[in-house]
Amino acid sequence: MKLYVTTTSPFVRKVLVSAYELGIEGRIERQERPIHVIRRVAEVVEQNPLGQVPTLIADDGMAIFDSRVICEYLHGLVPGSGLFPAEPKPRLQALVEQALADGLLNAALLGRQELSVRPQEKSWTGWYDAMMAKIVSALDRFEDFAPGFGERIDIGTISAACAASYLDFRYADFDWRAGRPRLANWYEAISRRRSFLETTLRLPTQK
Repeated sequence: MKLYVTTTSPFVRKVLVSAYELGIEGRIERQERPIHVIRRVAEVVEQNPLGQVPTLIADDGMAIFDSRVICEYLHGLVPGSGLFPAEPKPRLQALVEQALADGLLNAALLGRQELSVRPQEKSWTGWYDAMMAKIVSALDRFEDFAPGFGERIDIGTISAACAASYLDFRYADFDWRAGRPRLANWYEAISRRRSFLETTLRLPTQK
């Protein structure tokens, strides 16, 4: 399999962490490309009309996207995998956690684009503030969820951890841990797993 990636994408990281936890990371060939919100790469667009990463090319040549679909596909490659829980209620909880994490990340990405991509004279602080409000309320809900995380490793907890790691990476001045001790302690523990240590977010020039 071939996976188009950037080293700064939390959605790519979610896929890679999932692959490590499934034990199939060695079956995935990473193809790093200079994807940017305003810069499309023809090679990726040919496979994914949206031009976004992650995009997975399966062994049969099928292009699979986005991260949610890719993770479900990888889950299906490993019989008995717990990445997506089998029982209805735990599965639903994990999917809700994934949706909340993805929503947090979408807000974080849009907020950052407002400050770093949009020309300064056209910047809208009200938009940025609205995105930050979404991030804060999502984090507060994750603080409520954290006691139920325990040592559970599934698509919900992986998504939550990848979202938190993106805030550390791109929102270093925002102390998301303040007032959220349960979430912070849980994140510190899960971050020590090999799957996270091997997939750290970094700028393309960093090794």
